[in-house]
Amino acid sequence: MNNNMQKSNTISWSWVSVLVVILVSTNLRSPITAVGPVLGQISDYLTLDSFQSSLLTAIPLFMFASCSVLVSKYSHVQGMHRFLLFGLIVLAVGIIVRVGGGTASLFAGSVMIGLGICVGNVVAPGYIKTSFPKHIGLMTGIFAVAMNLTAAFASGFSLRLGEWTGFGWRGSLGVWVILAVLSIIAVFFDRLGGQNNVIPEQKKQAQTGIGHIFKSRLAWYISIFMGIQSLVYYSLISWLPKVLVDYGMAAKDTGWLLFLIQIAMIPIMFVGPIIAHRMKDQRLMAVAVAVGMLGSILIFFLYKLDGIYVAAILLGLSNGLSFSLSILFFSLRAKSTANAIKISGMAQSVGYLIAAFGPPIFGKLHEIDPSWDYSFYFLAISIVLLLLTGIKAAENKFVEES
Repeated sequence: MNNNMQKSNTISWSWVSVLVVILVSTNLRSPITAVGPVLGQISDYLTLDSFQSSLLTAIPLFMFASCSVLVSKYSHVQGMHRFLLFGLIVLAVGIIVRVGGGTASLFAGSVMIGLGICVGNVVAPGYIKTSFPKHIGLMTGIFAVAMNLTAAFASGFSLRLGEWTGFGWRGSLGVWVILAVLSIIAVFFDRLGGQNNVIPEQKKQAQTGIGHIFKSRLAWYISIFMGIQSLVYYSLISWLPKVLVDYGMAAKDTGWLLFLIQIAMIPIMFVGPIIAHRMKDQRLMAVAVAVGMLGSILIFFLYKLDGIYVAAILLGLSNGLSFSLSILFFSLRAKSTANAIKISGMAQSVGYLIAAFGPPIFGKLHEIDPSWDYSFYFLAISIVLLLLTGIKAAENKFVEES
């Protein structure tokens, strides 16, 4: 009878762990993707110039870059649940601060949001590896789908949310505090359920790990792959509405195209990790990512609005696969949870540092060439580098061996 009760309790708390994965993932993109469609409103209301406007997306990325390694280091000491709670609380406060005042508050809140999301970005892959060691591909897929679904909703409905709440852009950005609060509750109950007993094992693994992760060539390939795919994503999420308006699309329709891109990412985000986890290596998938991204960029560049929906779907599929591969590499290329978190910390630190330069460079090139051609050349060159590093990151190796 005791065994049955113990089994029942384990099953129930495993479902709480699934809920944690889903809820935490919903917070990791939506506070950022909600900004693009209302960026014009924010800029007009607070009289921001183009550089200041681009910082609203770039600041969280710089926070990812500067804090990811520290998060991966101290999560071994403090434990994943405690760190997740800390990150989610900072995120919730940051969302409120961002919409609660003027320009200073806007940027201060963006810094806090970046820090909060950074914690979730780094710790989540290790949480999945620890909580679901036999279902890493499946749970990575669920994680990526939930993240992207809310990101799509944030892009497509950002303007509407402002209208429905009656608070304009403040309502569009402030409503996401609800998901942060729900996630805090889920992580708290998951910790009460006894799941925090993984911490001693993490400490042991950290002490017997691979040493300095930055010495691993494989970890560098993963980090650069992560960075370039994020650079392409955030450059387009930030500037595509403006590009489309310049091409002749109505401003009210640009959010829906971002929504289409995000929706196109969902099926491949779910199926991709499951298939990739069963493959000997993922080099073919890395090639598919680069071909798809480059194809979409060429369609944007050559055909403008004539091929816009084909380009959007192709971009969504390729970027969805690239992101899910990046997350999967953290687990597949490490033999222990501790080293998976180390890879995650390094990849997201280096990767988001690379990505953070994407939106400002894309926008600056537009000032040099108003046709946007130079901006798309920049992305095309980046994708070639993505291909080269992706092939190396996709080889069947472990960081412990490199």
